[in-house]
Amino acid sequence: MTVSTSVSVSTIRRVNNSNGVLYAPLCFFDRDFNRNMDSYITVKKEASEEYIVKKSRFIGYIKPVSSKQEALDFINAISKKHWDATHNVYAYILRDEGIKKFSDDGEPQGTAGMPVLDVIEKNSLTDVCIVVTRYFGGILLGAGGLVRAYSHSASVAIEASGKVTRALCARLRIICDYTFYGKLASLIPENGGIIEDTLYEDSVTVIFRLPVDECDRFASKLTDASNGRYAFEETERLYADIV
Repeated sequence: MTVSTSVSVSTIRRVNNSNGVLYAPLCFFDRDFNRNMDSYITVKKEASEEYIVKKSRFIGYIKPVSSKQEALDFINAISKKHWDATHNVYAYILRDEGIKKFSDDGEPQGTAGMPVLDVIEKNSLTDVCIVVTRYFGGILLGAGGLVRAYSHSASVAIEASGKVTRALCARLRIICDYTFYGKLASLIPENGGIIEDTLYEDSVTVIFRLPVDECDRFASKLTDASNGRYAFEETERLYADIV
């Protein structure tokens, strides 16, 4: 099977079904991911959506994942749940590991797993796994029909989950007096920050996160607003949802 010069690994898996022996491609890709990207788009939550065409039942399952093992666990769980299905097709993309993978699971080559992967890519998603379960309804869909069906199943699964942008953020802490707290509580969200916790003691401690690329601008605004009295302390960096 020739996919492109960017294919790093390609293997063939033997699959037995009622019509004999088929060979389903299991393909891995590494297309120069930017693994140090400051932001990326993934899905909000695990979800599923069902779709029926010409008596064939398609169920699209989706889940945010952050590792190959987490993706495999999800695939195996769906395959176990639908052990009696005709096919359990999947595709996933991982940001940190730089992996793109799909399986047709016995469907004609290029009609199932690749269309699901294409939908993930067209939505600019990463750290996501989609499994599309098919129960054959007795009517052949043809190659074009299969591509459309698996593409649609992936699309409605993404819609059911919703998309979210995650950015490299700094978790910051500011200790201020009560007279400045009101202004600070407004300044943080105005500059894209999200307040995570507030401790009210002799002074007020505000813990919040802010996209890393906004920190310099926020530092300047904080200096201006407080006449240089306050500065923030960075405690850690993490990828987190942003508004």
